Amino acid sequence: MSAGRSSSGRTGSRRSTVRAAARSTVRAAARSTVRSAARRARQRRRRLAATLTGIVAVAVLTTAGVAALLPDAAHRGGPEPTAQARVLPPLTEPSAPAASTPAASAPAGSAPPSPPAAPADSTPQIVVHGGGEFTVAAASGRAVGTGSTLRRYRVEVEDGIGIDPKAAADVVEGVLSDRRGWIADRSNSFQLVSSGSYDFTVKIASPDTVDRICGEGGLDTKGEVNCDVGRQVMVNSKRWLTGSPQFDGSLADYRALIVNHEVGHRIGHGHEGCPGRGKPAPAMMQQIYGLNGCTANAWPYSDAGSYLGGPAVP
Repeated sequence: MSAGRSSSGRTGSRRSTVRAAARSTVRAAARSTVRSAARRARQRRRRLAATLTGIVAVAVLTTAGVAALLPDAAHRGGPEPTAQARVLPPLTEPSAPAASTPAASAPAGSAPPSPPAAPADSTPQIVVHGGGEFTVAAASGRAVGTGSTLRRYRVEVEDGIGIDPKAAADVVEGVLSDRRGWIADRSNSFQLVSSGSYDFTVKIASPDTVDRICGEGGLDTKGEVNCDVGRQVMVNSKRWLTGSPQFDGSLADYRALIVNHEVGHRIGHGHEGCPGRGKPAPAMMQQIYGLNGCTANAWPYSDAGSYLGGPAVP
């Protein structure tokens, strides 16, 4: 009996050992399975991360490549750079206010009267760009001068620049009727007309319009000066209303200089220079650019009938 119990006890002990070993094996297998699963999960995450990184890198490179092939954004749909217009040195305006009323016409053989003084606080308004259309002054007069060549002219003023055509015509007629003007050459005579045939037109216009019309004749008036082109004496309204800072005479005298200078071109006179320090500047001198030692003068002839000329210049 004791031998049987001993054998049974050993059998039970072996069974316990086997069961323990089995449980240990199962646990080890389970742990191995878990670790394997964890490793596989980590590997999948690493592969996924690598894949995403590659995709992002490709996307970035693709975007950079496309951007490199496209035109610069600054040039897509925008205006191309343009050259700047010329910069002109400004002419300083005279400090004295301009007259508000043009001078009335004077009888033949007399100087045009000076216009009445403007209020101290008045400032002429310069319309840079006028309407483009012109109004003919409803004014006419008799022929003045003893010259055999009669030159009929009319006066026109651009609409919208604030200058009265009739008043302007009176001023122009007074200048061309003055004994110090071109009638003193005894070759030319002048007559203001408002209808019928005429030889030339005195046109007062805005700076832009003067530039356009003079430019059509190849002349660059720079928004500042006057010109004689075709059958037109073009007068810049800025000069008509303000005079010139280099001309220290009256506004009425400067208007006379404008008319005498441009009509002088029409009858064949070229530019002249200062004949000497202290002497009257010729009417055919470009006095707007400086007097070069001469004194301001609006008239081609003196009161005594002597021509006030100077050396020819280009």
